Amino acid sequence: MIGLQEGASARKKKPAERVYALRLTVVGAEPRIWRRLLVRETMWLSRLHDSIQIVFDWFDYQTHAFNLDDLRFGNPLKREDINIEDDRDVALADLDPETRERFTYSYHFGEGWQVEIKIEKALALAKGQSYPACLAGERAGPPEDCGGLEAYHDMLACLKEPDTDLGREWREWVGPDYDAASCDLEKINKALKRLGK
Repeated sequence: MIGLQEGASARKKKPAERVYALRLTVVGAEPRIWRRLLVRETMWLSRLHDSIQIVFDWFDYQTHAFNLDDLRFGNPLKREDINIEDDRDVALADLDPETRERFTYSYHFGEGWQVEIKIEKALALAKGQSYPACLAGERAGPPEDCGGLEAYHDMLACLKEPDTDLGREWREWVGPDYDAASCDLEKINKALKRLGK
């Protein structure tokens, strides 16, 4: 006969789910554009993609891929020169985040946006905390379809001269409320809450 103690010790306790603090930085942007994002280790990469779109105020109009060494996950694509696996089949935990310090996210291949994703640390789930959550950041994301990094920097220079033709054109294009220096964490987190796990 098995005693109570023997039966209890035979069961393995499932390890507690972890949360990762990720630092997302738009590569090459000056001044620097970054976000600190908390995500569950069980988050699908496709949901991380959705979260990145929200934190940088992009609209998911273009192709994307997560780049890990010679592996790519994103919008599925198989050609001679490129192979991108479906990111809906891979969770963050599958990337072995304990041993991986960083990877990149490419968005809008034509404009060439790159976001470096640095895994800062693993944390325990916090009771009452919703995930994903954006804890910090600086500056607004580059506007969708602004033309890539060089055009973005030109846009910033033109916006500083609002009385010039180019300054007026860019202001009309980005709208009167666009503020390159602003990172609206409240707006970001409201949108992330709607996204859910």
